[in-house]
Amino acid sequence: MIDQTNFSDKLLTAIENNQSLLYLALDPDPENLISSLSITTDLLAKVKFAIDQTADLICAYKITLGFYQSLGIPGLQLLQQIFAIIPPHIPVILDAKHCDLSASTVFAKTVFEDWEVDAVTLSPYAGFDQVAPFLLYPGKTVFVLCATANSSATTLQQYPTPENPFYLQLVRVSQTWGTPEKLGLEVGVMPDVLARIRQTAPERLILVEGDIAAENDIEAENNLAQLLAAGLSKNGEDLLLPIPASLFAQSNPREAVQKLRDNINEERLKAIAGSPTCDLWLPDVCFLQPEPHRDLILQLYDIGCVVFGDHVQASGAVFPYYIDLRKIISIPQIFHQIVSAYADILKDLKFDRIAGIPYGSLPTATGLALRMERPMIFPRKEVKTYGAGKLIEGHFQAGETIVVVDDILISGKSVMEGAAKLQSAGLNVEDIVVLIDHEQGVKDRLLVNGYRAHSVLALSEIAQILYQANRIDTEEFQLLTAEH
Repeated sequence: MIDQTNFSDKLLTAIENNQSLLYLALDPDPENLISSLSITTDLLAKVKFAIDQTADLICAYKITLGFYQSLGIPGLQLLQQIFAIIPPHIPVILDAKHCDLSASTVFAKTVFEDWEVDAVTLSPYAGFDQVAPFLLYPGKTVFVLCATANSSATTLQQYPTPENPFYLQLVRVSQTWGTPEKLGLEVGVMPDVLARIRQTAPERLILVEGDIAAENDIEAENNLAQLLAAGLSKNGEDLLLPIPASLFAQSNPREAVQKLRDNINEERLKAIAGSPTCDLWLPDVCFLQPEPHRDLILQLYDIGCVVFGDHVQASGAVFPYYIDLRKIISIPQIFHQIVSAYADILKDLKFDRIAGIPYGSLPTATGLALRMERPMIFPRKEVKTYGAGKLIEGHFQAGETIVVVDDILISGKSVMEGAAKLQSAGLNVEDIVVLIDHEQGVKDRLLVNGYRAHSVLALSEIAQILYQANRIDTEEFQLLTAEH
């Protein structure tokens, strides 16, 4: 389950589920609309057709506000109808290019509270004061327009010199206004400019705007490769590309969009080939039934988190397999998914601070603290004999409620020891959240000791998915599901 109010969560989930960096602009061709009658009788049907054709092939929908405003009341009424038919799990970017400083607070409330869109584009000439009202909304994102492909804009964008252009100064300054989750960049179809912006803002999400097919013939393999090489982050991510309008003029637009998506994924793999930091993972097997964590399980296996052979566990028991979750911190694509999965559970719990159990879950707890903007502490594995000699690191007050985060439940011993340390400092521990539940009644044992246990994955679920995907054979499946 994803947070339907968080743009970053919705976008990442849509990218992963649909394996797509494409977005669709739900904006009609004005030349085809000769009267308000055409709008009310024909346009909504066309938009619905476009959504039906692409809902499982794209990661976002974009709507140009100016077009609907230009049509007056019928256009705004149509806009509300379009909002209502967009699938709720697909994020909506309102391309507003808003630039009126005096109306920013009211406009931010309208788009984020009344219309419930997920992201909005802004023209930032008025500076931070223009953007600030939009950054106040948790889970929402703003895209700052920093460079357009309009030829007459070059004189302004390249000022004062092509070596040190204004648009790069705008990129540098805007990064101080908000986190990568809160603030992205909007760029026209210009591979050379896009490359310079990516170099200046390596971690920002970039929204490419324009008719890419018309301006750069994106369907030509070398031009597609050039655009992706210029705009992708080092992990093969953080770039949103528009579906060319010309594809919907074809007899089978869905097939054309799917082909473009697949071509982009092939080029993504090529663009990051040889990267020492992270490989892009794409599924290599098709299933008939959906499973919420299937891709995550397959990725954990593919990076070597599940290995077979006799291994001594922390409890002293010997198992014929070992689950090694230490690798996930080195692969951002997977680590981000895991933090999101934990966050889906934590958002329904009541707590004051997050505590990670050393050492395995400390990176995850840190990621959750940053993601959810909640304070973090952790109990030391051993008390220092020097310095302050603290048992609990971080600031806290007695009586606060702590949610404990760990990586895997096998016997429950280590997590209960960590919880006991927190309780000895006057803190309350009610909930324990882990990535993998080894099952075998561990959650029941924790409940007897006063803790509610929650898990993202169960070991039996992992075994079943790996077996269905032919990652493991029958013998290995039985090893994972046997009682120990």
